[in-house]
Amino acid sequence: MDSSRISLRRFKLSDADDFLKWASDDRVTRYLRWNTITSKEEAVTYLEKVAIPHPWRRSICLEDRSIGYISIRPESGDERCRAHVSYAVGTEYWGQGIVTVALKMAVSMVFNEFPDLVRLEGLVEVENKGSQRVLEKVGFLKEGLLRKYGFCKGEIRDMFIYSFLVSDNMVPEKN
Repeated sequence: MDSSRISLRRFKLSDADDFLKWASDDRVTRYLRWNTITSKEEAVTYLEKVAIPHPWRRSICLEDRSIGYISIRPESGDERCRAHVSYAVGTEYWGQGIVTVALKMAVSMVFNEFPDLVRLEGLVEVENKGSQRVLEKVGFLKEGLLRKYGFCKGEIRDMFIYSFLVSDNMVPEKN
C-alpha cells in the first residue's frame, strides 16, 4: 500500500455512508466497545454525538474516503500523562498495513498536540492477533496480560496491555 494515499482527518457528517459501510460489519466491531451501526440514521447520530466531538478521533482515509478510525483518548487531571489508543478498519483493508501507517501518523501527531502526554496504552483482547501485530509493528511494547480486565459485548475478557512512550522509537518500515 502506497502510504501517500492514507491520511487522518476529523470526521464529517458527510462521512456517514462510508462510515456505515465499515461500521455495519460485525467482523470490524467484534472487539470494539461500541455496537455495530445498522442504519444511516444511526451512523449520522454516532458521528454527531461521539466521533466529531471526541478530543482526538480521526477517520483513517484512503484518498479522503473514510475506511476506519483511530481514537486517542487522553486521561485528565493527574492522569493526563496517559492516553488510550483504539482503531478499526474495514475488512477489505485488513492485512495491507494501512492501520500500521495510520497509527504511526497518529502517534507522531498526538505527542505534539498533547504536551503532557508521556504514555500511550493499547488494550487488546488475547484473541485479536491482528491488532496485536499492528501495535508491535509500530513499536508498542507488550507489557503483560490483564486477566478478566475488559468488558466487551456482554462479557469480561482477558486483555494484553501495550505501551508506547514519548521517548520510544517507532519501528522503521521494511523495504
